[in-house]
Amino acid sequence: MYINSGYRNNSRVDFKDKSKPLIVGSSGTYQLLTRPKLPTWRPKGRVDYQLLYIAAGKAYFYFGEEEEEQLVTAGHMVLYKPREPQKYIYYGKDQTKVYWVHFTGSEVKNILKYYNIPLSEHVFFTGTSPNYQWLFQQMIQELQMCRPWYEDLLSMLLRHIFLLINRQTKEGHKSNTYAQEEVERATQYFNEHYNTPISIEEYAASRHMSTCWFIRNFKQYTKMTPLQYILSIRIANAQSLLETTLYSMTEIASIVGYDNPLYFSRIFKKQTGLSPSEYRKNAPAQNYFHE
Repeated sequence: MYINSGYRNNSRVDFKDKSKPLIVGSSGTYQLLTRPKLPTWRPKGRVDYQLLYIAAGKAYFYFGEEEEEQLVTAGHMVLYKPREPQKYIYYGKDQTKVYWVHFTGSEVKNILKYYNIPLSEHVFFTGTSPNYQWLFQQMIQELQMCRPWYEDLLSMLLRHIFLLINRQTKEGHKSNTYAQEEVERATQYFNEHYNTPISIEEYAASRHMSTCWFIRNFKQYTKMTPLQYILSIRIANAQSLLETTLYSMTEIASIVGYDNPLYFSRIFKKQTGLSPSEYRKNAPAQNYFHE
C-alpha cells in the first residue's frame, strides 16, 4: 500500500479555523498495491471539509441514514461537509488511487458556491485530468516542507482545483474524458515542440489515434485545429521576441520554427495585419535586452 500525506504545521489533529477565508489542513494520497481493502468509518465526521478525488479504479461510499452503497469511479470527486458521517471502502483488486484534502475557513461555503461546486451533492463528475493529480501532489509537498508562505500557496492550489472543477462542469464533456486527456497532452507537446517540424498525422499515429478523430476532438476543446494552434503559438512567441529583443527577422523566424524568413513574414502579416518590422515599430513597449 502506498501512502503519501502532509499536514499543516505537521499536526494530524483536525481543526476548524475562521481566521482566513480558506485554509488547507492536510492532503494526501492512497494507492492500494498489496492490501485487500482500506475502510474508513467516521460516524461523527470531522470538523472540517473533505474533498476526495478518485484518480484511478473505484471506491464504495455509503451516504445517508440507510447507508446505501454508491459506486464512485475514476474521474469523480466526493465532498463531505463538517460533521457529516463518513464511510467508504477501497479494494485492492480495483487498483484504486485516491487523493484527498481537508480544508476549513471563514468563506468556504461562499467559495464553493462561487465555483459552482454543489454543497447539496456528495458525488460529482470532474474528469481525469492529470492537472488534478499534479495540484494534489503540490499541496502534499507544501504541507510536508512548511516553507515560508506555504499556507497562502496551499489556498491558491486548492482554488485552482475548484476552478478546474468549475471549468469541467461548464464544458460538459462528461462522456469523453479520454479525448480531453489526449487534447491536453497534445497542447503540452505542441507548446514544447512548436518550433520543430510537427506532422499531425504522425503525432496522432504515435498516440494510436486516427488523424480525423484527433483533429475533430482537438477543435472541439480548443476551438481551433492543431495546425492553427501551433501557428498561434509561433506568432505569439514571435510577437514577444519582436517586443523584447533586438534579434533580426531571420533569427526570430528560425527561433519560432521557420527556415524561410520571407515565408515567416508573410504568415506573420496574415495573422496580425502587420509585417514583423511594422509590428516591432508599433510595439507598445520597446524593452530591448542588451548583452
